[in-house]
Amino acid sequence: MNPTKMKNLTFIYLLTCLLISSCVASTKTITPISKEMQKTTKGGYTLVVEGFDWGAAASKVILSVEDSLSQADGDDFAVNVKRATPCAELKPAEATGELNVLYAYVSDAKANRIANGKHLTLVLFVAPFEQINSPVKYFSQNPECPGNQWIDFNLTILNKKTHQIWNEETNRIIPLIDEFDLSGRFVHKEMTLSYADYTPTTTSQKSPLIIWLHGGGEGGIDPSIPLIANRAANYAAPEIQAYFGGAYVLVPQSPTFWMDNGQGKYTRGEVDNKYNESLMALIEDYVDQHPNIDKNRIYLGGCSNGGYMTLKLLLLHPNYFAAGFPSALAYHTEHISDEELQEIKDIPIWFIHAKDDPVTLANQTVVPVYERLIKAGAKNVHFSYFDHVVDITNQFGGDNFHYMGHFSWIYSHANKCQLDYDGSPVTVDGQPITLMGWMARQEKNGE
Repeated sequence: MNPTKMKNLTFIYLLTCLLISSCVASTKTITPISKEMQKTTKGGYTLVVEGFDWGAAASKVILSVEDSLSQADGDDFAVNVKRATPCAELKPAEATGELNVLYAYVSDAKANRIANGKHLTLVLFVAPFEQINSPVKYFSQNPECPGNQWIDFNLTILNKKTHQIWNEETNRIIPLIDEFDLSGRFVHKEMTLSYADYTPTTTSQKSPLIIWLHGGGEGGIDPSIPLIANRAANYAAPEIQAYFGGAYVLVPQSPTFWMDNGQGKYTRGEVDNKYNESLMALIEDYVDQHPNIDKNRIYLGGCSNGGYMTLKLLLLHPNYFAAGFPSALAYHTEHISDEELQEIKDIPIWFIHAKDDPVTLANQTVVPVYERLIKAGAKNVHFSYFDHVVDITNQFGGDNFHYMGHFSWIYSHANKCQLDYDGSPVTVDGQPITLMGWMARQEKNGE
């Protein structure tokens, strides 16, 4: 993603946010904590951070109490946050605020609801326009902190009735991401790539592999970032795993960005990028190290930068992958020859894009690439082309709430792609099917 464009688009997005009445929740007066209250017993808390369609947010806080409880009232608690980062000085509205407590319930130490216990869970309000509750922030101007970064996120929770305070994070739970191994490192020709991977809980002898390639803002050496910055961890969720009978998930991370031409500049296909050889070596090594991976069912997808790299690897290795699913494709059509398209026309591919994407313009990328593939004779290539990227949860306005049009990967991660380029359902054996249902049926040998 072009950093200048991202800066402008971020400004537009925040300006839109100010027009939404719900945004005022993050600017309300912080409940004061007096010196007398500060002398009361203090304790630790467990923070629950989840990946949502728009990114990461603190969704719950788990508190321990001395006496067993059977009920809890969220109105009894105030949750104040302080955010800080060495990457930049945050504006006051970004640095401190009070988080909205929706409700509370008695739970165990992992936020599971129980009838009686010595823990209670506060459920916090989360929304795409409520940035104060995110422990991840995007930086576009600091070369020392490129893209999305974890930041300091410190809570002070006050029981307004008892004056008890919890102000030390003693544990953090990140659903789905906690099930990934984040320690992966692969060295190839003096280049080190970090990666996260998930091993399925399955009894089958062979399982497919889903590979996800992140966007331009998730590079670095911390593979938790590409998992949570745009909900990519969802490929390990039970509802998606069920389509495959269990699948390995591999999420490599670029040290900078996948479209890096070797000079720190973006290529859109006119010259080679610096990572495709090492990335492919990582994939091949990972498959070799996991003999239970079905080599006929290796699926490759990615968004924006990762959409570019998805198509790049398909072009370079047309006989390796069983299917591709790029979103917000950043590869420009003029840099793909007719001969190259002939090489990939028999690879099952499902493109995902939004018509109002202001970053990867559809008429320069996905639309002509798709139309050229169809003209070349592709029989199993589909294209979900959305008018807008909307609130698929129906919590913030549904079809009337529009994310930035670049965020079409939301539909991929949530398995919400069903319609083809002409608006008709994609079908298999005459039955409508979703992206994941379709992909699970693709095999390299065509069976």
